[in-house]
Amino acid sequence: MPASKPAPTVCRLKVTLLDIAPPIWRRLQVPSTIKLCCLHSALQVTMGWTESHLHQFEKDGKYWAVPEWDEFGDLELLDEKKVPLGKLLNTVGDSLVYVCDYGDDWRHEVTLEEITSADRPTTPVCLGGERRCPPEDVGGPHGYQEFLEAVFDPEHEEFEHYRQWAGNPVHAEEFDLKAVNNTLSRMRWPVRHRW
Repeated sequence: MPASKPAPTVCRLKVTLLDIAPPIWRRLQVPSTIKLCCLHSALQVTMGWTESHLHQFEKDGKYWAVPEWDEFGDLELLDEKKVPLGKLLNTVGDSLVYVCDYGDDWRHEVTLEEITSADRPTTPVCLGGERRCPPEDVGGPHGYQEFLEAVFDPEHEEFEHYRQWAGNPVHAEEFDLKAVNNTLSRMRWPVRHRW
């Protein structure tokens, strides 16, 4: 008699953008079998990034990304397409770091909050969040702080520049859960990646 497959499980994750106050965070639900490459896609949509920069996952001194990005071979990148999330986060409280945009160095703490069984296969769903993601290429946490100081102060010397660059008006506190889930629901899972 063939061995029965273990019941699928679902992970509830809290993702917090590090070095930003007040915090920018998201809570999402993903299958434990989701590969890191697809988790990257879900995080990009959920956080509000634009898939325009390199990324990697970090845990216990190991790094997962696209091995071809390591052109000199000194990073020892492990292939993110081969690793399911459940292999790295399997106990409540486990965490890893997701980094996107090596220039701005946006670091996200991804923490496993809960594991539940699923009746059927699931796809990523955002359960909640706070605040809008910073604009791309704003200069990391320090640059974002400078941006916020300038964009909400008409007397600031960079006010007009940042308003023009980021669009007017700027809504740093808004987070549109419905729009995020609409985008996630239209995606084909697993995602076919260009790299």
